[in-house]
Amino acid sequence: MATSDPRPEPPSRPDLEDCCRGGCTVCVFDVYEEALARYEAALAAWLARQGSVPDGD
Repeated sequence: MATSDPRPEPPSRPDLEDCCRGGCTVCVFDVYEEALARYEAALAAWLARQGSVPDGD
C-alpha cells in the first residue's frame, strides 16, 4: 500500500489591511513569517524525500 506524501503548501500572505498597525506583540505578519519558515523547512524535507533539488526560484 503506497502512502501519500503531498507537497507542502505555502501559507497565505496577509494583506496589508490585515494588520491593525497597533504595534501588537504578535502581528499577523509575525505569524506569517513563522508559518513561512515552517513551510520552507517542510518543503526542504519533502524535496529530500522525493530526491529533488530546489530550482532556486
